[in-house]
Amino acid sequence: MLQEWRCNGKGYIAYRNFLLRRIDAASSSAHSTPSNSGRWFASPTTFSEADSWSSIRDLRSNSGKLSRTLSVSSKHSEPERHVRFAEPAYSFVGMHCIFDNCKASVTVLQFGRTNSDLLAYGSSDGSLTVCQVSEPPSVLQKLTGHSKDITDFDFSSNNQYIASCSMDKTVRVWEISKGTCIRVVYGVSSQLCICFHPVNNNLLLVGNANREINAINFSTGRVISKLTCDNAVTALDIDHTGQLIFAGDAQGYIYTISVNSHTGSLSRTHKNKSCKSKSSITTIQYRTFSLVARCPVLLSCAQDGNLYFFSIATNSHGYLTLICSLKLASPVQNIRASFCPLLSLEKGEFIVTGSGDSNVYFYDLARPKNSCVNKLQVCLVSLYFLHLKIWLQVEVLMKPFTSLKGHGSPVMGVAWNHGENLLASSDSDGTVIVWKRAKTN
Repeated sequence: MLQEWRCNGKGYIAYRNFLLRRIDAASSSAHSTPSNSGRWFASPTTFSEADSWSSIRDLRSNSGKLSRTLSVSSKHSEPERHVRFAEPAYSFVGMHCIFDNCKASVTVLQFGRTNSDLLAYGSSDGSLTVCQVSEPPSVLQKLTGHSKDITDFDFSSNNQYIASCSMDKTVRVWEISKGTCIRVVYGVSSQLCICFHPVNNNLLLVGNANREINAINFSTGRVISKLTCDNAVTALDIDHTGQLIFAGDAQGYIYTISVNSHTGSLSRTHKNKSCKSKSSITTIQYRTFSLVARCPVLLSCAQDGNLYFFSIATNSHGYLTLICSLKLASPVQNIRASFCPLLSLEKGEFIVTGSGDSNVYFYDLARPKNSCVNKLQVCLVSLYFLHLKIWLQVEVLMKPFTSLKGHGSPVMGVAWNHGENLLASSDSDGTVIVWKRAKTN
C-alpha cells in the first residue's frame, strides 16, 4: 500500500504534501524547502513515463527507497524532460540524498578526511550533525552542546574526533562513535575558525574575535601558544607540511604564519592586503599544486562576494601573489567557496561556490573573465502518487550553464568528498543536498 511508504522515517502523506506545496509554489516562482526530513535518490539511468508504473511498484515493494531506475533527463520541447548534460566533467546525475532534519541555517559542512562516506554539518542553532552518505544515507550522531552558532569545525586525521568552535566562546572536542563531548575549552570571545594540524594531530589551531590565533593541546585543552593579529581572525587553513598557516581577518587581510609542528609556537611572516574592500574573509583554502600557477595556491572568499586566487612562494616563507580575482554571482553574507579537486588538475582551475539566488556556481579561473562553467539550481520534482504517475522537470541550460533544481534559499556552504564523486551543499533553511557527479571516461 502507498501508505506503507516511508521517507526517512516520515510518512507518505507528509512527503506528498511537501511535493504538492513545491508544485503550487512553482507557479509563482517561489521555492520551498522540505519541512520533513527526507531522502531522494537518482541514478544515471534514463527515466521516462513508461518507467513510472514500475517505479511505483518499486516504491511499494521497497517501502522506503525510491527506485534506482529513477533519474533525470531532459528534452526542452516535452513536458516530461530528460536530462542531457553539456559538460561531461561537471555533469550531475541528480541528488544522491537529502538531509533536512536541521531547522536552522547550515553554514558549514565538510566530508571526513580520506573518507567519501562521512559528512558533517554545523548550524546556527549550535548543533553539529554527523551523517553517512553511503546507501542507505542516515544520521549517525547529532552533537549538541554549543549554545550559539557553530562557526567552524574540523575532522581529526583518523575521523575519530571532531573539533568545533562557536559564537558561544567555546571550543569543543567530540568523539564521533560515542556522540559525546570529551573536552571543552572556554575562551573570552567568539571562536570563529578551527583546524587540526596535519602533521601533529595533538595540535588544534583556533582563530577568534579577540584577534588571536591560539595553538591548543588536543589532549589537555591548554593553550600552548598564541599570536595576535590586527583584527578578528575569521578563517584559516594550513599547508600540507604543517609549517605555514594562512589566516584571514575581518578587514580582508590575509596573514602567513609559521608554526612549529612540535612546540606549537607561532610567528607572523607576511601580511597581504589584496581585497578591494574591508570585508571579512569567509574562506581560506590551501592547495598543494596548481597547473595554472605551477606552485601551491590559496583560495580566499570575502563576505562581499569577491574571490581571490593567490600563488604561494614557499621559498619566501609563504609570500602571497594575487593571480586573479572575481566577483561572485548573488553573494550573501558568510558564503563559502572551495576548490574542485580532481577536475582542476585535468582541465583548469575550477572552484565551486554557493550564492544568494539558491544556485551552486562553478568557475574556471583559467578561462578569460573567469567564466562560469556550470550552475546547480533548485529543482522542481513533481511526483503524483495518487494517480500512479511520476514525472520530473529539470531545467537544463546548455553551455555555459547546466542547472539542476534543489535548494529553496541562499546556498551557504559547499564541500567535495574524498572520492570527488559527491558534492554537498547547504542552505539557510537547513537543507543539505548531496549531488552525485556523473562518471567520466
